[in-house]
Amino acid sequence: MALATSLRSVASKLVTKFGGTATLRRVTVGSYNSTTGAVTETTTDTALRGVLQDVTKREVNDLIQAGDKRFIIAAADTSTVPTTADRVIIDSRSLQVIEVRTIEQDNTPITYELILRD
Repeated sequence: MALATSLRSVASKLVTKFGGTATLRRVTVGSYNSTTGAVTETTTDTALRGVLQDVTKREVNDLIQAGDKRFIIAAADTSTVPTTADRVIIDSRSLQVIEVRTIEQDNTPITYELILRD
C-alpha cells in the first residue's frame, strides 16, 4: 500500500506541473416529463488538471477513432471516478468520454486515462 500511496502522490505532482486545466462535467439524468417529452439533466462540474494527447494510429479500432484524444488525470485529484456518461470541457470544447482506463497499483487507482471525442 505504501507504493500505491507514493505513486498517487507522484502522479498528482506531475499532472499538476505539466497538465492543463479542464472541467469534468458529471451529467445525471433526472426525471422524464411526459407532458413535454423532455428529460431533465443535472450537471456537476469539477475543476481539475490533466495531460491531453492525441491517440496513436496503432490504437485506432472499433471503439477508438482517429482524431480522438487521451486525457490523463491523477486519481488523487478527483473524488469521483470518471464514467462514459461524463464530459470534459477543455478550452470551451465539450468532449464526450468514450472510454475510461484505470491505472492501478495494489487495487488503488493511480491515474485515469480518458479517451475523448468531439
